[in-house]
Amino acid sequence: MFDLKRLDPESVPAALSRAERYRLLNEPNEAESICLDILAIDPGNQPARITLLLALTDQFHEGAAPHSAARDALAGLTSDYDRAYYSGIVAERRAKAQFARAGAAATAGVYEWLTEAMRHFEHAESLRPPGNDDARLRWNACVRFLQRHPGLREPIEERREIEMLE
Repeated sequence: MFDLKRLDPESVPAALSRAERYRLLNEPNEAESICLDILAIDPGNQPARITLLLALTDQFHEGAAPHSAARDALAGLTSDYDRAYYSGIVAERRAKAQFARAGAAATAGVYEWLTEAMRHFEHAESLRPPGNDDARLRWNACVRFLQRHPGLREPIEERREIEMLE
């Protein structure tokens, strides 16, 4: 088998730019590969870790493996805000990928993933730097998705439990 070649540390900024470009070109596997090369020589590189995480979320339609890898990438984020915000991104994109695969029949799980995303966005909002409303924008996108798809609701079992408590 072939061995991977290590990047020159001086090439990291250009490689990161290329990874972002591949994401925009809808080639997340290429972006993922570049980010892994960057992280191999600079494991603490936060922009590469975030780009890797986003490239993995771009692959959620392919199955469970990218989701698991994205959750692993979250663990390497050093900022509390970034961990909360990108946890929300992972959950939101998981919900939307699941919905895209099964449409309205995918109600099981989609609502839960969206509300998990919203919890993360709410937490991120409390940690956000001044002038950063990204978490609010994502929260609103989740709310609008739920409004466009009123069939997405909390599971009946949870509603019954709530009713029994009242």
